[in-house]
Amino acid sequence: MVRETQLSPANLIWPLFVCDGSGTEEAISSLPGVSRWSVDRLVERAKEAVAAGIPCLALFPYTQPDRRSADGAEALNPDNLMCRATSAIKQALGDDIGILTDVALDPYTSHGQDGLIDDAGYVLNDETVEVLVGQALNQARAGADIIAPSDMMDGRIGAIRQALESEGFGHVQIMSYAAKYASAFYGPFRDAVGSRGLLKGDKKTYQMDPANSEEALREVAQDLAEGADSVMVKPGLPYLDIVRAVKDNFAVPVYAYQVSGEYAMIEAAAAAGAGDRDALVLETLLAFRRAGASGVLSYHALHAARLLGA
Repeated sequence: MVRETQLSPANLIWPLFVCDGSGTEEAISSLPGVSRWSVDRLVERAKEAVAAGIPCLALFPYTQPDRRSADGAEALNPDNLMCRATSAIKQALGDDIGILTDVALDPYTSHGQDGLIDDAGYVLNDETVEVLVGQALNQARAGADIIAPSDMMDGRIGAIRQALESEGFGHVQIMSYAAKYASAFYGPFRDAVGSRGLLKGDKKTYQMDPANSEEALREVAQDLAEGADSVMVKPGLPYLDIVRAVKDNFAVPVYAYQVSGEYAMIEAAAAAGAGDRDALVLETLLAFRRAGASGVLSYHALHAARLLGA
């Protein structure tokens, strides 16, 4: 009755990976318990989420190598995995579940960077933003409820917001990855989307320095000024101070992404007998809420929702 912080399935967003095929499930070795799903199987996962009280799914594609290119052109294909999955879930469930779609080029580029690059491998901000706008519109036409640019290019929120408004998608929200750090916790995710081993160089020219906190507030302020409806801090647990600072400084919904490396560590600890899995999952999710997060993207979302609903 006097508990200060509440955690419920309504605070959870479940990230899911989509792959080609029919009736397909592909286990991801570095993310035990997480799989890639073909579109038809992904619809089944969406129905499970609705039954558990989860309000939103975050979708990420595993693009086949032969569809990757230096310019990430597959991101603009209206029949790509992301668009087909979004349309299928919306046709099956309508507004019973929200769909959040990732806007970035790393699942589509042959070089693994989140944007277009020059001959020296340097990421080109403005040229990339033009492609991200097209990608966002592509996903909005497929039925996305929330566009989530995760690339950390400057100016992309304003450009995407303007494009959405001009194309009649003013109702589509933007959740900006406003404070995304150049982190060591992303490894298993790169396995999941097939970009590990492709990356040439690193992402430190556009993702944030883990040593910086004031910069995060400047990034959030910029994205809100450009039209973001909500913002995200990524990774999660190592950056709870950033979640709290953003919450204290801006009267907007703040989300945290409990990333793949965080998930994998909990699974490894539980497998080694170092802690109870259910307790570890719920305690870490509660920590995000206590820090001020409105919600959490977590690969444990379905398991946690079922624990909370039990």
